[in-house]
Formats: sequence, C-alpha cells, structure tokens
Amino acid sequence: MNEIAELFGRITLGVYVVGAAHGGRRGAFTAAWVTQASYRPLLLAVSVNPQNASHGILKAGGGFAVSVLKRGQLELARRFGTRAQAGHDKLDGVAWRPGHKGSPVLQEALAYFECELVSCTAAGDHELVVGRVIGGRILDPDAVPLTYADTGGMDRSDALYPASF
Repeated sequence: MNEIAELFGRITLGVYVVGAAHGGRRGAFTAAWVTQASYRPLLLAVSVNPQNASHGILKAGGGFAVSVLKRGQLELARRFGTRAQAGHDKLDGVAWRPGHKGSPVLQEALAYFECELVSCTAAGDHELVVGRVIGGRILDPDAVPLTYADTGGMDRSDALYPASF
C-alpha cells in the first residue's frame, strides 16, 4: 500500500449498502463514503461512482435507502461491491424489503435510513448525492458497525491513489 492510500485509510468510514428503485428496476451497491451533512433538515451525503449500474436508477427514482452493515457482514459488502452481471440480481437470496419509492432496505442490517434525493454534484470521478432523511430505524441495537478498515482493502482501491501529491 502506498503512503497516500495508507493516509486516506486513517479516515474513519463505515460500510453501507445503498439501494435505489425506479420503474420496476432496482439496484444496490456497497458504499463507504456516507456521512451526515446537516441537522436541519436531516441530510445524508453519499459519494457514488456514476459508472455504477445503480447510479441512473437512484437519480431517476428520486430517492434511496442506506443500510448500515454490521461486523460479520463482510461477504454482504463484497456481494454488493462487485459489478452487476447482466441478468443477475445482487438482491437474490438476500432478505430485503422495499422502502421509500421501492428502494431496497436490507433486513439483516444494523440500521437503515430512507432518503428523498435533494441534489447531485460532480465531485471528481464520483458524484456527491445528497438526500433528505425521511425515515429510518435501528434494527440491531447491540451490533457493532462494520468499518472500512475491517474490509482489509477488499475493493483494491489502494491502486487508485496517486504515488505522490
């Protein structure tokens, strides 16, 4: 791992599955760049790769759900962190329910948030998506959140960092 990747690895991040639905289509993907952005109104910001298959569904659907993963759900993070194969639904075999606007909410998650899309802003090679929180619940109050550090670099993102500033 290079020094810059190691530096950014010190930022405390959780691991989440973001779900979206629109017009009979649905999708979900693993995200680590999720944060509260405001108290009034309650806002969450999510950094989304526009190349992600679910990106268009999220924007067209006008809302999304954020399921907070817990320790022990590394394989679930891996499942939703891989590219979708044509004709393969990543949600098959996973306990989920439709949330606001049909956005998938993982039933075995630690907690979830349901959001109305407020804005999208280009942010380098990603897009910063902001949603107003309209609902949510803690599903497993005794669970410990899965952190990005717990994933051990499973996404191989260290190769994306430059060698120097």
